[in-house]
Amino acid sequence: MKAKRDASLKRFHPWVFSGAIAHKDAHIADGDIVEVFDNKGTFLATGHFQDGSIQVRAFSFQPTTADHNFWYNKLKQAWVYRQALGLIQPQKTNCFRLIHGEGDGLPGLVIDIYARTAVIQCHSVGMHRQLPELTKALQTLFVDVAEPLLAIYSKSARALPKSYSATVTDGYQFGKPESFIALENGLQFHIDWEAGQKTGFFLDQRDNRALLGNYAGGRKIANTFCYTGGFSLYAQAAEAQQLDSVDVSARAMELTQKNVALNFGTQTNHRSFTDDVLSFLRTCTSDYDILVVDPPAFAKNIKKRHQAVQGYKRLNALALKKIKAGGLVFTFSCSQVVDQKLFENTIVAAAVEAGRQASIVHRLNQPPDHPVSLFHPEGNYLKGLVLYVH
Repeated sequence: MKAKRDASLKRFHPWVFSGAIAHKDAHIADGDIVEVFDNKGTFLATGHFQDGSIQVRAFSFQPTTADHNFWYNKLKQAWVYRQALGLIQPQKTNCFRLIHGEGDGLPGLVIDIYARTAVIQCHSVGMHRQLPELTKALQTLFVDVAEPLLAIYSKSARALPKSYSATVTDGYQFGKPESFIALENGLQFHIDWEAGQKTGFFLDQRDNRALLGNYAGGRKIANTFCYTGGFSLYAQAAEAQQLDSVDVSARAMELTQKNVALNFGTQTNHRSFTDDVLSFLRTCTSDYDILVVDPPAFAKNIKKRHQAVQGYKRLNALALKKIKAGGLVFTFSCSQVVDQKLFENTIVAAAVEAGRQASIVHRLNQPPDHPVSLFHPEGNYLKGLVLYVH
């Protein structure tokens, strides 16, 4: 690395940007494991090389042989963390995130557990090249600490760089699942990890869904961008007076209806609307007690941040206009390039545009199985507010 460009790495931030590199061996290829040294030749980190602005993602700050024992120990460390926090409760919640990229010291890797199926999503070429070792390490871990896994599915093709992903096919690395149903806080969910978004479910909203349940009893609620109905099920379990789920995807609405029926049967006060959320908000009545506004990421990179902010403002201004006085708005952004301050400023602008007074009841984030490294604050991607609207 160049002189005076290694300070962040010495503070254990795992990214090395291309502009900080003074020299690299000519034979290094995308996905190779490399060692990083300061300008005096002192070892700093081991990581995966990748073409792009971030050229190294460090997974160890010690000289490391990335063998079976290394990957096993990293997975075991992540398991112990979640077990210590009481996040692994198979009789109540058998779906959780085991590996959350930089938050678990493994940049470019996500592993979600659904009952006895693990879904691996690699976001870097280097991690994808480790897929056979990761599969073996996962099998060994679950034999040691829990019931053995029945299946491991790789869902990486869409998450990898385009030039490499053309050579990648999603599929089972091991076994076949017994069930596509997972349990979260006693509620059952059909999980479609083969064709669904992310790894099949939005595990990062678990605690926020439970919070909604605390307010939902006897209230009229609309859950927009509902996907598979996560917030809807918690509202139904809390005996909401009326519950409307909205998503533009017919497939998502089908899964929402299946999940409602799975838990509560077909005779419920739940209604499904396959509709664009903005169109729904423009035409719906103004008597909702609670609106949930949980859109997909509006910006995947810094270039689209301004466009995303305008989208969040427009969407939230509509929601704030529609909510009844004394109602609550649960609003979120999962765009990593929109930080907490910018998100809150955007909601302020939306409230001004809507002409509504509002108070912040809760500031919301991702749950502890999506940890944020103290040295990598960029990992804090999920932001949310619960607003009381006067």
